[in-house]
Order: sequence, then C-alpha cells, then structure tokens
Amino acid sequence: MPDLSQFLLYLAAALLLAITPGPGLFYVAARTLAGGRAEGIASSLGTGLGELLHVLAGSLGVSAIVLASADLFAALKLAGAAYLVWLGWRTFRAAGAQASAAAAPPAGRGRAFREGMLVEALNPKTAAFFLAFVPQFLDPAAGRVALQFVLLGAVSVALNTLADIAVACAASGIRDGAAARPGLVRRLRQGSGGAMVALGIGLALARRPAG
Repeated sequence: MPDLSQFLLYLAAALLLAITPGPGLFYVAARTLAGGRAEGIASSLGTGLGELLHVLAGSLGVSAIVLASADLFAALKLAGAAYLVWLGWRTFRAAGAQASAAAAPPAGRGRAFREGMLVEALNPKTAAFFLAFVPQFLDPAAGRVALQFVLLGAVSVALNTLADIAVACAASGIRDGAAARPGLVRRLRQGSGGAMVALGIGLALARRPAG
C-alpha cells in the first residue's frame, strides 16, 4: 500500500470526486424521485457493486482490454445507454399512466438494486475512471500491485456509495414533501424518467478515451 501521506492524499481526492455531481449521483437522485428512499438506497448499493466489478476487472487487466478495443468499448457503451434509456422511458410512461402518482406501486428494492448494478457495470466510462485515477497512487515498490488497485478502488467505491446514499436521502425528502400533491409527484417521476433518458443519450455520445 502507499505510505500514509500518499494514502491521505488519495482519500482526499477520492472524497472530492465522490461528492462532485456526475451521472451516478444524478441517476440515484432520479431513481429516488421515481420510487422513494428505499429504491434510491438500493440503487446506490447496486451502483456500488457495479463499480466494484469494474475495480476487480481493472485489477485483472480486463478493463484495459475493453478500452483498447473500439468495438468492445462501443458495444458496452451502447448496451449501457440503451438500458438507461429504456429505464427512463419506462419510468416516464408509468408516471403518466397513473391516475395518482402517489399511489404508484414501487418497483421494489431488489429490482432497483439489480438495475443500479447493471447501469454501472455497463458503463465503460467507469472503467476508464478507475484505470486513470487509481494507478497514480499505486506503489510498485511495495509489490502486489493488483491487490493495491483493488483496495484503493474499494475505498473509492465506498465513498461514492456513501455520497449516493446521501443524495438518495435528500431526494427522498423532496419527494416526501410533495406527497400531498399528486400532480407534483407525477411530474417529479416524469422528470426523473427524462433525466435517465438524458443520461443514456450522454453515455451513447461518450468517446473512447484516447491512447
């Protein structure tokens, strides 16, 4: 592992990146507004597991292979984008079909967890992030570089997940505050569906990292 000063620098950088608004935070917020706190937290844990899969793949070199291949990167990117767009459209349509959005049946924590995991696992930009960020803090002289990668990556995943859960709780407060106004809840759900579609389109337009 890196020495203490290097690890503290990594921790500070990872924390700053975790609280910086990005696609992951926006996805969790949208999911919470659509389904409530329980689904938002379950989705946060799912995206955390998806990130951890990228960390493990990166430590084994799998992510580097995917990023080096234009075809593999494009296939993974488009699969993730299509999945996000489908989730967004389904959320938007379900909100519009409800006479009262407040009475809409929840998707369930299990499904929210699985969908969050797939959204993150199918995002090649997450793989690119870990491959670009974590190696800067590895200490080759200490040996076991793959293990260092996993441990540092897991720290980043934990911070990201905590930030996502905090966002889920905040978004849940907004949703609960609007519970007495079914029309507003319906618009929040429709807006969250639109946000997921926008995230999917953004992922579809992402370019493969150079070099």
